[in-house]
Amino acid sequence: MKLRQADRQQRRAELAEACRADGILARQADLVTLEISEMRKRCLAAASPGRVDVDRLVAIQRFEQVLRAKARALTQRKSRLIEEIEKRRLALVEADRQVCVLEKLRDRQLETHRTDELRREVKTLDEVALSHRRGSE
Repeated sequence: MKLRQADRQQRRAELAEACRADGILARQADLVTLEISEMRKRCLAAASPGRVDVDRLVAIQRFEQVLRAKARALTQRKSRLIEEIEKRRLALVEADRQVCVLEKLRDRQLETHRTDELRREVKTLDEVALSHRRGSE
């Protein structure tokens, strides 16, 4: 029982770790999205009417492409992480099920033990009452 409970606790910790990683990835994706938005604004500002700084415009577009590649990589990592979270969640469900099975078994054995003890006590009391009755006759 203690081993199963320790295993369940380990599964909980692993699931929590994966969920924290999911939160970190979400924040990183949000930052990349914000940076891409900023790059678009800079690109529009650099391409506004008047004198155009082509080198700056090209640098901004290159950096935006880098950010888009980073966003795609984060999306891929996110999908793998979602699979891992589901796998860990199922492992936790199974560990929890195993603990519940053992707890029910323990409860049944305890109830059986109590019933057996009660029967022994009743038998002993019956024997004492019978021997006392024989002794008084």
